[in-house]
Amino acid sequence: MFWPGMGDPYKRKKTLRFLALTGVVGIIAVMITVFSINPFLQSQPRSACINDIETNYKISFTVELYVDGLRADIPANVGFMEGGCQRAIYTLSNDGTVFVEWKEDPGFEIGHFLWIFEFPLRDMDESKSKLFVDGIESEHFIKHPLKDGSHYRAEFISKEYDESKDSDFMPPDV
Repeated sequence: MFWPGMGDPYKRKKTLRFLALTGVVGIIAVMITVFSINPFLQSQPRSACINDIETNYKISFTVELYVDGLRADIPANVGFMEGGCQRAIYTLSNDGTVFVEWKEDPGFEIGHFLWIFEFPLRDMDESKSKLFVDGIESEHFIKHPLKDGSHYRAEFISKEYDESKDSDFMPPDV
């Protein structure tokens, strides 16, 4: 069977040279990613393991999540990965208390917790969703900075939510 570019010896040599060059470029790209970009990403607070890091900055806060008017559970052990890696933002119980630890104040936002929690934010309508911090609506929404002892209440409306079922069209009681 003839493979394209392998019939003529001159074309065969050009084709094999092209494939070898492409392979070398691919290997170099992978090596750059493994040795330069991955260590940089692992040193960022939101994705680093804190198991072997001395953490001087420690705060805790509480979170309530509501999706389409129904309370969403926040499970225990959010931020604990397979292999024993503990992230900088984590929960120990399912009561909504969240803990943050790092070397210094990294400027975490409530959105970082939602990212670690793997909350499906893309399925939510952000224009209808709200975030309350200590009972006051935040103008920063998920970019609101985390503060020790604060209470965060996030009310999300999903994109598929049918608001018509929230109101009936019966006349008011007289």
